[in-house]
Amino acid sequence: MSDADITRATTDAVTTRSTRGTGERTRNEEDRAPMGMTIRVFIYLVAVHFIVAFFFLIFWLAGAE
Repeated sequence: MSDADITRATTDAVTTRSTRGTGERTRNEEDRAPMGMTIRVFIYLVAVHFIVAFFFLIFWLAGAE
């Protein structure tokens, strides 16, 4: 191995290392749900609660004599 190969190998190893500590976890795209799905789930939850509140109001008004 020549001196150039050794220098290239050591600089490649230095530049490819992460600057973060080994204890930190890198964020990955797979860590979070897609934004569209998050919005849909939120809308579905809100809509279901409105429907349940509407049914509760109907039964409460029908039972109040």
